[in-house]
Amino acid sequence: MIHRGIATFGLDYGHCPPWLFQRMVKLGREMTDILVEEYGSDEFVRRMADPVWFQSLGTVLAFDWNASGLTTILTAAMKEAIRGREAELGVFICGGKGKTSRRAPEEIRNWGERLALPESKTNNLVYNSKMSAKVDSALVQDGFQIYHHSFMFSRNGVWAVVQQGMNKDQLSARRYHWYSEKVEDLVCEPHAGISSEVKLSKALNLTARDSSKTREISTELVGGGYATLMKDINLLRKYSSSLSQMAKLETQRGQLTLLNLETVEFKYHPVVKEDFSKSKYLDKVLQRVAYTKPVNYEQLLAMEGVGPKTMRALALVGEVIYGAKPSYEDPARYSFAHGGKDATPYPVDRPTYDRTIDVLARAVRKTKLDANTKSGALGRLYKSTNK
Repeated sequence: MIHRGIATFGLDYGHCPPWLFQRMVKLGREMTDILVEEYGSDEFVRRMADPVWFQSLGTVLAFDWNASGLTTILTAAMKEAIRGREAELGVFICGGKGKTSRRAPEEIRNWGERLALPESKTNNLVYNSKMSAKVDSALVQDGFQIYHHSFMFSRNGVWAVVQQGMNKDQLSARRYHWYSEKVEDLVCEPHAGISSEVKLSKALNLTARDSSKTREISTELVGGGYATLMKDINLLRKYSSSLSQMAKLETQRGQLTLLNLETVEFKYHPVVKEDFSKSKYLDKVLQRVAYTKPVNYEQLLAMEGVGPKTMRALALVGEVIYGAKPSYEDPARYSFAHGGKDATPYPVDRPTYDRTIDVLARAVRKTKLDANTKSGALGRLYKSTNK
């Protein structure tokens, strides 16, 4: 079963009606009690990290299967459902949508103090929260801007991340899942790829295994000193300006000529649209990282001030000047948690899929809610699985 992944949904606008949210909280509270009692807090967090489990739970509580609002409202409802009982359940949900997402590290630290967790354990949770957000904004440059970040963890330190980005041009949202027990490397394929309704033709994916040379060269570039690094950056700026001018001319002429930079030929390259004109902020960040000399790519990304443009600039220097081409393949894959009908990434595991539905259905039936509420939840669940 895939425990991490990416899924894309149509972009919803508007707000969840208060009456609906309260119903979601009530049902979510009942479901959480039953699931934690039967499977434990660690397993509850693991299941929330599973894209299909998360999606199915949201459908049970109220939402359409492919609604982007499911992510933000479900996590908010579950956070409210366990409020005041987190220590009892052993489950903690931090962050949320918009400004609330930026409070996740503070909320994690507050729980660390209240639970008397070792400082190293709390710091590790905070670090993973921050890094997951940085990876999905600075290394997976797919045009989806992160606006929701929810960090969930158990008393034992098992954690999951559910965050979502929006692409206004595509009118869609994309959700990113992380699960602590399956993350072997924060900067190398920390997600299990999941395709979606919106498949981009080009997306800079610096977490791909095919981008390993790019990650290596980027680290070497900042380790070589500021003066050497800026020579390459300024050369990139010249290429960028030249390519932009040539692209405009060729567009006017209705043709595009192959360009040869070093040993790499380009019909199109993202650098064409880049504005690498003199940027004091970029130069300042590069000066700081060159002085610090991070020993690996993860340390480079973790540095304060390092963001999408810094990582993109280093990647383009590595490609245009040194011929290390990163992956431009959209990391999204469609399979949710149980495989895909085209056997990508593997054939559908029908028994596992059925168990997901059965567990949720049994939990609904065990709740103390009225018959109409149970019937509605089960109806939404079974309707979504037949699509």
